[in-house]
Amino acid sequence: MAPLPPPEPSKVLKTNCSINAKKIQFQINTIELPIGVKGEFGIIHHPGASLAVPITDDGRIVVLRQYRFAVSRRIIEFPAGTLETGEDPLTSMKRELQEESGYTALKWDPLGIMVPCPGYSDEVIHLFLARDLKLLNQKPPGDADEDIEVILMTKKELEGCISSGDEALDGKSITAWHRACQYLNL
Repeated sequence: MAPLPPPEPSKVLKTNCSINAKKIQFQINTIELPIGVKGEFGIIHHPGASLAVPITDDGRIVVLRQYRFAVSRRIIEFPAGTLETGEDPLTSMKRELQEESGYTALKWDPLGIMVPCPGYSDEVIHLFLARDLKLLNQKPPGDADEDIEVILMTKKELEGCISSGDEALDGKSITAWHRACQYLNL
């Protein structure tokens, strides 16, 4: 993959408001954009995340049906998680895969990054392909607020979910699936 262009940071002239919530911080700042325009902008500072597209040896895809309180529903998504302070994205993903799906992977390939909400958040999600999966004898405990059902889907079933609109999916999972298909020439 080609390297991304370098960031062009805006100049924060004043922080007007700041609220901390769990692992994120919401700020309203007076900013000067690189083009010289000044204004008040809200931003969610996020520590970043990792996501894996786990594929079994027989080609089934491990997905989760997970309850998401912000949209008051269960959505289909890939295992993912927020980075802990100073944590390497792949290390985070290996832990999250075990906690959320009960699988571990021996083969990992990077699929690049994606920025899910660049209009109001600095979150960067590191995408990985996870293969050579092994089901753990016992799934390690995850976060207390996680409500997750592990589902194995064929490529056709997953693509049907994406194209039909019958299931709620998130953008990070659709992006990661697209990248995984390109990587594997599927």
